[in-house]
Amino acid sequence: MTHSPATPSAPSPIDRLALAVVTEPGRALNPFMAAPSGAREDAMRFLLQTGSDAGVKMIATKPGGDGERLLGQAWPFPSPFRVTVQTVALSEGLDRVEARARRSLERMGLPRGEALLVNNAADLAGAEGRALWDRLQALKTRGLFRSIGFCATVEDGPALLARRLEADVVQISCNLLDQRAAAEGVLDEIKAGGAEVHLASVFAGGLLFAVGDELPPHLATYAQALSRTRRRLAERRCDPMQAALAYAFSLKAVDRVVASVASAAELRAILAAAHAPGPDLSWPELALEAPAAFTADARARISSAA
Repeated sequence: MTHSPATPSAPSPIDRLALAVVTEPGRALNPFMAAPSGAREDAMRFLLQTGSDAGVKMIATKPGGDGERLLGQAWPFPSPFRVTVQTVALSEGLDRVEARARRSLERMGLPRGEALLVNNAADLAGAEGRALWDRLQALKTRGLFRSIGFCATVEDGPALLARRLEADVVQISCNLLDQRAAAEGVLDEIKAGGAEVHLASVFAGGLLFAVGDELPPHLATYAQALSRTRRRLAERRCDPMQAALAYAFSLKAVDRVVASVASAAELRAILAAAHAPGPDLSWPELALEAPAAFTADARARISSAA
């Protein structure tokens, strides 16, 4: 009796999922900010354990706030997570950028990080850009970070910048409403240049979940377009979170999909949406016109899942 070779199973979307744990007070019903200190640590521990049990392997962090300290006190043991760290702004000075990157690892109780990312690609285009990159290279050479890169938008010309610097990682914003990085081939260019692609803002900063009266005044004109997008999703029996993650995971150039999460309950919803069957949707029909209008400041005011 002969046996045919086993067909390798398709990788799980969870293998590509990274979590950005939100602890800022602007997030509605955020247990980290609403609870006393001990309860916040317990909530973080529960969230991380939920992620670990599900097979999540990467956590994306930012300096500032209490997030790094909470993570450091709440890692499962042994921790399965690799961590990406962002720099502070170059305007704080090169020494401060380097010292804060080291401090991020200390606060999280980690001997090294997976990646150190310049938090604004524009910092690399200025007069001190090369000196900044050299500082990151030195931290990588010393073994504090396995890879280095930067965070960018389409407007930053990230593919060209990544090739010039020989970056290991580019974290770039792209989502169901603003598909420019994918539609214009930017993601493919970055990947072809040898860098990993980490997708940020996959939930459009909460815009996918916001109704008209939750939108900032200067985005009120988009209420009708957003309503139309939600209606199209409803007609296909697909909720916005499922659609957002299905779109992100459909992009072959993407190595990591960074999803913002503020509680274990939100994480369970993300995990369920990630595992849901792919919806029958036409992605271009769901994109909004003039998506660049959705600035980081505008997105930050929306209190739903980001």
